[in-house]
Amino acid sequence: MVNLPEVLSNYDGVARAKHLAAAGVSDFQLKSALASGAVSRVARGVYAVPGADARLIAIRSLPAEPACATAAQFQGLWVLEPPGQPHIAVPHSRSYPGFMCHRSAAPPTLLDTVVQSLRCLPELDGLVIAESAVVLKSLSLSALRQRLSGRNDMRARRTAARIVPQSQSIIECMARYWLRRAGFQVESQVNIPGMGHIDLMVDGRLGIETDGAGFHMDRASFEEDRRRWNVTTRRGIPTLVVSYSMLLNRPEEFIAMVREALDELSVAA
Repeated sequence: MVNLPEVLSNYDGVARAKHLAAAGVSDFQLKSALASGAVSRVARGVYAVPGADARLIAIRSLPAEPACATAAQFQGLWVLEPPGQPHIAVPHSRSYPGFMCHRSAAPPTLLDTVVQSLRCLPELDGLVIAESAVVLKSLSLSALRQRLSGRNDMRARRTAARIVPQSQSIIECMARYWLRRAGFQVESQVNIPGMGHIDLMVDGRLGIETDGAGFHMDRASFEEDRRRWNVTTRRGIPTLVVSYSMLLNRPEEFIAMVREALDELSVAA
């Protein structure tokens, strides 16, 4: 007998009856779970565990599947900001008010999610999703390039070419994007003896460390960030520390800060 909670966990806690049946869940199991309160019927033919994500319940009740940036969120990828409207995959051309529809014959795979994001979203939004799929989920760059070989995918190919598999965070990806767009030469994860790897090196002279305080609040990580910064100072590597908020909301301020720092270094030399 299959484990119903395990089957539902494979669907992030919300599944349609046909998927439960296909996984081997019997009518008796489903009725027992409903009677005990372990599962509830949230729409016709749709079942969910207590506390299941309301967005997912709404999407699967249409019925549809998460797509693009919304699917990226559920798959644990980097997403700049939640989309204003949930993106969904549907096998037909009908639209649903309040949802951004993507035509798809089957539930999107990880590769489908990345391709949808690169085609649909602004360049930076698509890049962080695609880069995280490579970094976190080991998506093959060759498989991605092959899917983007169509003549209408020039923009998506250009964005995919910016992916750095060694990237360590969404903040690093954002900083690198803005720096290269501004025309700077940027190296990622440059080894500094006694420190490890600095996030970014600009024009071979200026270090950039991304402040991950909003992403790892534990004391050990906080202290390690400060140790790394102190090493670069002792080694004479001027280093700027930038935040997610600055890169998201004030990228022009970030670029101006980098230009000013490089100008000062040129004067000092």
